[in-house]
Amino acid sequence: MRWVRSLQLPSRAAARGASRAWGVVCLLAVLLLWEGMVRWAEIPSYTLPSPSAVWRALWLDLDSLVLSWWFTLRITLGALALACAGGLLVASAFVLLPTLERAFLPLAVVLQVTPIVAIAPLLLIYIDSTTAVLLLCAWIVAFFPVLSNTVQGLRAADPLLQDLLTLCKATALQRLQCLRLPAALPDFLAGLRVSGGLALIGAVTAEMVAGAAGRETGLASRILEASFRTETPKMFAALLLLVLTGVLIHLVLEALARRLIGHWHPSYRE
Repeated sequence: MRWVRSLQLPSRAAARGASRAWGVVCLLAVLLLWEGMVRWAEIPSYTLPSPSAVWRALWLDLDSLVLSWWFTLRITLGALALACAGGLLVASAFVLLPTLERAFLPLAVVLQVTPIVAIAPLLLIYIDSTTAVLLLCAWIVAFFPVLSNTVQGLRAADPLLQDLLTLCKATALQRLQCLRLPAALPDFLAGLRVSGGLALIGAVTAEMVAGAAGRETGLASRILEASFRTETPKMFAALLLLVLTGVLIHLVLEALARRLIGHWHPSYRE
């Protein structure tokens, strides 16, 4: 049996660790190649800054960039929280009341397919607070994935268990609490992971369209200001913070999903 054990494939955890290590190596190789090409070709920083120039710009403007990053992060997390709560509540209402779904699901689809660049200027006419407009735009983008995935998960509950609850004369709310919601948890978390990135995209896009300026603004405003002044390294520094924020949100939501369903869902089995 020893030779059989020696032929066993590596676990998923080991494979994930190896792939992440290779990803880090590839990223470092790209950065080194980027730095070398910029220095060798003597490309000016306003055309293509080197990674070292981006890091220097990030360090020099760290105070303003961190304040803007915190503003963008608040908008993103607020929109994600509203999308999470609203998507779960509306999906539950749709499953309990199919008539409600037939009436309001087309409206949710319309909100999903309407570009934020077309909605934000209209919202600025009716809402005085720019922060509220950014939050609403980011919520519109992040809401539909949570809603659609949760509805799908609620409907995918085991039919045999539904028949069992019918024999037990369970009410619709009891079915929802004891069977449908636990069964929909993987789909809900999948939609939440999608909405995490979309909330950040919606917040940045809405801020660019709104043309917000001043101290209480996000990273999108810093990018626009840097582009007007041809401060390309600062633009890359703000973009780097946005990318790192998106990656962080994805990792946190992935860890949350692994924590909640990793011990029983097939997609997380080692």
